[in-house]
Amino acid sequence: HPEMKNILKRSMILLAASFTACQKSAEESTTEETVAVTETVNAATADEAATPDETPATEATTEATTTAPAAVAPTTQAAAAASSNNTSASETNATNGTKKTDSNYTYSEVVSDITYSTIGKMTATDIFTNRDLTQNADLTDATYYTVTSGSNISITSEGVYVFSGNASDVTITVNAGDEDKVQLVLDGVGITNSSKPAVYVVNADKVFVTTASGSTNSLSVTGSFTADGTTNTDAVIFSKDDLVINGLGTLNIRSSNNGITSKDDLKVTGGTLHITCSADALEANDSIAIAGGSISINTGKDGLHAENDEDNTVGTIYICGCSLDITAGSDGIQATTVVQIDNGNISISASEGIEGTYVQINGGTINISASDDGINASNKSNAVSTAIEINGGDITVNMGQGDTDGVDSNGNLIINGGTIRVNAQSPFDYDGTAQKNGGTIYVNGTQTDAITNQMMGGMGGMQQGGMPQNNMQGGMNRR
Repeated sequence: HPEMKNILKRSMILLAASFTACQKSAEESTTEETVAVTETVNAATADEAATPDETPATEATTEATTTAPAAVAPTTQAAAAASSNNTSASETNATNGTKKTDSNYTYSEVVSDITYSTIGKMTATDIFTNRDLTQNADLTDATYYTVTSGSNISITSEGVYVFSGNASDVTITVNAGDEDKVQLVLDGVGITNSSKPAVYVVNADKVFVTTASGSTNSLSVTGSFTADGTTNTDAVIFSKDDLVINGLGTLNIRSSNNGITSKDDLKVTGGTLHITCSADALEANDSIAIAGGSISINTGKDGLHAENDEDNTVGTIYICGCSLDITAGSDGIQATTVVQIDNGNISISASEGIEGTYVQINGGTINISASDDGINASNKSNAVSTAIEINGGDITVNMGQGDTDGVDSNGNLIINGGTIRVNAQSPFDYDGTAQKNGGTIYVNGTQTDAITNQMMGGMGGMQQGGMPQNNMQGGMNRR
């Protein structure tokens, strides 16, 4: 039909003109298109986070891995002091305890805030999964409980369970399948027990204890713990399997023994956590990993303690972000194998500040007041060599009077970057060799390039040059 031919002809002309205009617009508007694409990618990531899974946080967004260190503002001093291949040592809103309260605060926002080292023995993206870092639970199919005094609650299958109310002598027991992931959401719950854990994980693949946004929750055990057969259930939250503490609320724990114990891996990625206890506050057999949250600890023993009595190749502690305040009667942080700190705002007042076989500090702001050793590398494991390695961060160590060492290595001492301030009669003690390849050192207020071995241990000496790192075998599992 002639009219149809004319319409088709006009349409083809318009289409060609539009295509030409689009090409020109594309050439002139590259920046705008990049922003649009970025927004689309971010929206897709947010949609994925709405149904969090247990895939690793590794390269969840390549941008998070490559740009997060540079995006953190308060790192100027530490970054300037660190060697060029280090990430910056600093805090962000997700990792310093001043987290967002938006209920849509998701995994993608948290992972973009993590600052971690690319040269460390352990890496954040290898440790934390999407669900570990997602601070709000999906309550679509949740089951709700109001706790009642004297009535225990048994969870036997995978799912999300929400708890509220106040009661005494109540234990929430999880005894689910080997592959089951169970999420316990605390939404204004208070439990006071005399002799048993408030939460007891007998069996599961992993259990999440999540504080609901804006909620305040309190769990306490006031008397001597009663064992469950051969299991010495000696913590307010006691788990035989992997355990994750996260959320957007507050959890207060008081214990006559340990605060939170996992016989496997223990992770803290969010929430406000206050622990007062007589023994270890955060305890795990295989590993403790912290990526966020605001944590305050007052304990008669250790603040963080990772040790497996049957296997000295595990027992690691990894911190890549948090606000952590520890007052401890013994050690602030103790691990059998590796203690690695990539980021965080850490304050420790203890007999000994940080102890492990290999202590590696890559970033963060760390303040230690100690009466024995400030930072100590001791021979606890044959899985790694005994050394202290400082690559970045802003570190202050204040020591008490007497036979005390600010930085004490039973092996080697390597300083590649960072700012280290030691106020002590014996600032450094090492049995191997000392290397200063970078960084800034202040001893009793005076800047120095020397690492003096005041206690003259072993083969102490000063060297320049690098030292190869061990590869950490075993330890944390990404689950």
